[in-house]
Amino acid sequence: MSDERPGWGAESSLTVTWNDPKPALALVQTMSGLQYLRGIAAGELPPPPIAMLLGMGISSVEDGEVTFTIDPHASHYNPIGVVHGGVLSTVLDTVAGCAVHSTLQAGWGYTSIDLNVSYLRGVTLDSGLLTFTGRVIKRGRRVMFTTAEGVDAAGNIVATATSSLLVMEPPPGEERGVHRRT
Repeated sequence: MSDERPGWGAESSLTVTWNDPKPALALVQTMSGLQYLRGIAAGELPPPPIAMLLGMGISSVEDGEVTFTIDPHASHYNPIGVVHGGVLSTVLDTVAGCAVHSTLQAGWGYTSIDLNVSYLRGVTLDSGLLTFTGRVIKRGRRVMFTTAEGVDAAGNIVATATSSLLVMEPPPGEERGVHRRT
């Protein structure tokens, strides 16, 4: 149904379905980050709710490097008809964080300290499938440093980021393996 007011098009809707994250989160204590992320990629573990909300998925996971894809959707648009920078920033933050997670032993955690994003090209539905890759570039005992970039279906870089992430030991009483360093 179309609204008669100027500028109002047909109404659209989006249904988002996800699994309760608590059971999968318990596995973080027993699985390495690499195993955990590969489990999500293989469909053996549910993706986190944010992945379902934005429509992003893991396409590859290696030690220190992950790749996600996302199809631009009209619900991602900002008022000027391009994908909101916050959506791109969220995916850049996700691949940066997951690159760090892929290096951690069971029970270890991480959180972003900072995220510096550069937007290089506007993204629309016509941009096609977007591919985002995050890489660990420096592995520290307490802080890791990453880069991330997103490209459109034509291979054009749409955004880049750098991020520093704090590495956190497991809580007392949990597994306490040391995270991998190379």
